Amino acid sequence: MKRTLIQLEEEIYDQLRRKAFEEKKSISYLIRELVRKEISPRRRSQALSIKDFRFIGAGRSKQGALQPVSERHDEALAEALRE
Repeated sequence: MKRTLIQLEEEIYDQLRRKAFEEKKSISYLIRELVRKEISPRRRSQALSIKDFRFIGAGRSKQGALQPVSERHDEALAEALRE
C-alpha cells in the first residue's frame, strides 16, 4: 500500500468524518473505497440480447418523394429547412 497526502475542503472533510463514524470505518478506508469504485472498470449487470433492442425499426416517417430518406438525408434536410 502507498501513502499519499490529499487536501479536502472542511465541509467535505466533516461529511467524510461523519460518514466514517456512522459506518464504523476509518476515513482512509472510506476514501480507498470511493476511489476504488470510481476507477474500477464498469461491468454490465447482464449480457445484452436482441430483446434489449426491440425499439429498432419501431418508428415510421413520411418520406415522400425523397424515399429512402436513409440514403437521401441531405436532400430531405434541405427540403425541411425550406418549409
